[in-house]
This record gives sequence, C-alpha cells and structure tokens, in this order.
Amino acid sequence: MGNSRAAVRYAKAILDLAVDNKTTDKVEKDMRSIVATVAESAELRNLLASPVIKSAIKKETLLSIFNGSDAVTEGLITILVDNKRVDLLDEVAEKYIILNEELKGKDLAYVTTAIPLTPALEKEILKKVTELTGKKVTIENKIDESIVGGFVLRVGDLQYDASISNKLNNLKREFTNSL
Repeated sequence: MGNSRAAVRYAKAILDLAVDNKTTDKVEKDMRSIVATVAESAELRNLLASPVIKSAIKKETLLSIFNGSDAVTEGLITILVDNKRVDLLDEVAEKYIILNEELKGKDLAYVTTAIPLTPALEKEILKKVTELTGKKVTIENKIDESIVGGFVLRVGDLQYDASISNKLNNLKREFTNSL
C-alpha cells in the first residue's frame, strides 16, 4: 500500500513536469515502453528488486535500455535510483499512464485474461466499459495464465474479478469455512 502511494506521488510529479515541458505524450510513450519492457524481462525485474546490485549499475543499465527517452523520463529514472525507489519504476509508469489518460478525459481499462483478446471481444468490452463509465476508454490487455480463464477488469479504482482462479479460491474458502 505504501509503495502504491509513493508511486502515485512520483507519477503526479512527473506528469506535472511533463505538462510544464509540453511533453506528456512523449513521456507516456516512454512509460508504456517501460511497462512493456519490465513485464517482458524477468532479468530486469530482478535487477530492479535486487538490493545487492549497486545503484550506479542500475542507473547505467536503465538509461542504456531506455536510451532516446525524453529528459523527463531519464530524470525519473535518475531520481528513483538516487532515492533507492527504483523498484517502483514500472508501477510509477503505470500510474503515469492512468493519470495522463485521465488528464486527456480518457480512462484506461486493464483487462487481464489467460489468452489474448480477439478484436471482436475487445470491441465489445470497450463498448460496455464506455457505457458504464461514461468516458472514452482505452483498453490494455494483460495476459496472465494463472487466472486460468475468465477475466479481471480494472478501471481506475474499480475492479471486477470474473476469473476462474478467483471462483476456485472462493469455493475453497467456502469449503474450508464449512468444516
């Protein structure tokens, strides 16, 4: 919980800086790149979380991976490394994307599924979420095979979990409580 609040604070500060510099879209592109790169690389996640690897190595590695990023993005990496909060990088990037979408009058809906969404299903979900929120919504599909089936939908602070793994856990809890 504390990490999430810290990530929001960093994201808000970076968004303010990006607005001042008129680079919100470029920084959002960088943040999407960070989220995708960290999600794809277990080695990078281990590097960020490791207390053994020196800060200078982490900073040098991140700046070389995200070479060509906006100065605001590079500044975020430097600040997180210097403050020993670099493990928050992907979370700060996610929060930035959400805050920037809200600033543009859009919402970002995360749909977690066991397999990729088909274009037809994505369109249907987009239509339903737009009806529910009354805002223009962008969908980002995350793949997590551990949910077995179904989906988890997250829009802002709201979350709807219709995954098979959640239903199995609920059944397990009910059986355990009835014994």
